[in-house]
Amino acid sequence: MKRQFAILAGILILVTALWAAGPKNNEGSASTVIVSNTHDSAEMRLEGEKRFRANCGRCHAAPHKFQPRMMATIVRHMRVRATITDEDMHLVLYYMTQ
Repeated sequence: MKRQFAILAGILILVTALWAAGPKNNEGSASTVIVSNTHDSAEMRLEGEKRFRANCGRCHAAPHKFQPRMMATIVRHMRVRATITDEDMHLVLYYMTQ
């Protein structure tokens, strides 16, 4: 448990440093999600939750809410480690930022 906490703390420090050093505009941001209506929004959130539980829930409990930009960075880094698809990444990101 202590090791997992140390790893999570390290990732959080890395993400914070990357977020602070990153560009300040939102062009090309992975956290930008366009939803046409609330029905699609609810479906995307539900699907994102399912994918979070399947891919991320093996090792992580759902964290508290972070800013969308910070969460996008976290999800991108964990995507590489968990080898999840781009679609899964976007749905998990949508779930984590809603």
